[in-house]
Amino acid sequence: MTFLLLASFTIFFLFGWPVVLAIMLPAVGYVLWNDFPLELVGQRMVYALDSFPLVAVPIFIFVGNLMNQSGITERIYRFSSAVVGRIHGGLAQVNIFASLVFSGMSGAALADIGGLGRIEIKAMTSHGFKREFAGALTCASAIVGPIFPPSIPLIIYGSVTNVSIVQLLVAGIVPALICVVMLMITVAVLAWKRDFPRAERWPTRQELGESFLQALPALLTPVLMISGMLIGWFTPTEAAAVTVAYVIFISALVYRTLTWQHLLVSAYETLKSTSAILVIVSAAALFGWIMAVENIPQTVARELLTLSKDPLMLLLIVNLLLLVVGMFLDSTTATLLVIPIIAGPLHLAGVDPVHLGIVAIFNLMLGLLTPPMGLALFLISDIAKVSMRAVLKEMLPLYIPLVGTLAIITLFPELTLWLPKMLR
Repeated sequence: MTFLLLASFTIFFLFGWPVVLAIMLPAVGYVLWNDFPLELVGQRMVYALDSFPLVAVPIFIFVGNLMNQSGITERIYRFSSAVVGRIHGGLAQVNIFASLVFSGMSGAALADIGGLGRIEIKAMTSHGFKREFAGALTCASAIVGPIFPPSIPLIIYGSVTNVSIVQLLVAGIVPALICVVMLMITVAVLAWKRDFPRAERWPTRQELGESFLQALPALLTPVLMISGMLIGWFTPTEAAAVTVAYVIFISALVYRTLTWQHLLVSAYETLKSTSAILVIVSAAALFGWIMAVENIPQTVARELLTLSKDPLMLLLIVNLLLLVVGMFLDSTTATLLVIPIIAGPLHLAGVDPVHLGIVAIFNLMLGLLTPPMGLALFLISDIAKVSMRAVLKEMLPLYIPLVGTLAIITLFPELTLWLPKMLR
């Protein structure tokens, strides 16, 4: 029965069915075949959504949409341009730095691409960068968002594995900074080879001060959120609510750019994104319950531990597995279906669950940049008006720092864990 369940899911997925149906149909068939009450389907799906941490997901999505609508994103970009626009690589370096700043407020890669990415690509192409390279770099820099707090994928990981979400969010800070540095070094090398344009001069103190003051209220958003969680003022879910209130406050009263139309559009976009995520969460919960009934996690645990009991070797094996999985499944589905299976044996082998979370989520984010299911590639092709093949060609040198970052955080767990250990 286990084989039929997994084979049905694989066949439906390969035939191009929506992921929700590919998960749901075999699961419902299993329930009916085994004479379980049909009410079990609704019970397991609704129970999965009865999760306080998951409330943070739509709230952080709303924050990202609100910043895009109210013009905060543009102020972040102007400040980033003033800070690093003169560095070798020019607006390419601005692209990376701005993604880091924006990620501290949105927590989602596609929100970065859809909002900040439009501004970055327009600015880069107007200054002589190839549209294909601008799109590729925007994709590469956007995956910093899902590991830097507030990270929506890490919140989902924590809710699935019962790992402290605060520790996960804090653990993502250093890996995100490593990724940014690696990308900036790569862009500097490419700038030297391709003679990228850059700002003619460094900004004056007055210009830098003005851009900083304009961006300061927005820059305080991640400071407020992270410090509040570390001090213990609020949980990640409460931090999301506080962040929304703060962004609405600065948009309406400080920047005076927020309108009722902005709120309505942000709410509508949030509703669409949230429903797409949570319907997969509920369907995957039913599928996961069936896998537990069939003892699939225990079987996989035994098989993995027979391969090796060395934590590092198991992490390398899981990295290869997740790289392949990420090519075909979106990160939410992969987190909900695969992570619960592999987390147990790796924890038994001595892998810290917080470290595994950062490694697994960053690994799955690479799937956004790899065909055939790279959602970031599809989105950037539409925004930049270039073919996916052209974007992929420019992506090739950018895979090096991304894979290099994955190798560093895998091989040196203390880089990830030293901040969370301060909270324990």
